[in-house]
Amino acid sequence: MFGISGTEFILILVLAMIIFGPERLPEYSRKAARIFVYFRDIANNAKTTLRTELGPEYADLELRDLHPKTFIAKQLREEVALIEDAKRELLEAKDTLTESAKMVKETASLDALKDAAADESALDEPEEQLALAMPAASPFDPEAT
Repeated sequence: MFGISGTEFILILVLAMIIFGPERLPEYSRKAARIFVYFRDIANNAKTTLRTELGPEYADLELRDLHPKTFIAKQLREEVALIEDAKRELLEAKDTLTESAKMVKETASLDALKDAAADESALDEPEEQLALAMPAASPFDPEAT
């Protein structure tokens, strides 16, 4: 509580006994407890007032959420989670597209092999071989000269 260790608490009690004396120490401790309860009630009332004034979307509001560092960290954590989800979806889409591309390449190579085999059987005739070996005539434009 309050970041005080056991030895520090005992030291505070000893100092209080020395400063206030055993006669007035119970009276001051009761006053300190009342002040502590009073401040706690003020904090709780402020929190409930904030919750009611801000509306139902802030029903889970905590006072530590109002600290700027905590608020920014909370907002960024939600945004980072959304970015991570989008990244994961994009990686899944990439994997799907990669697999599809591999399948298309395999199918295309099989089709090309079948076409090449069909072309080789058609090139058995000498006229077709000669037609393929001759270069195509270059276009001639008489007005260009």
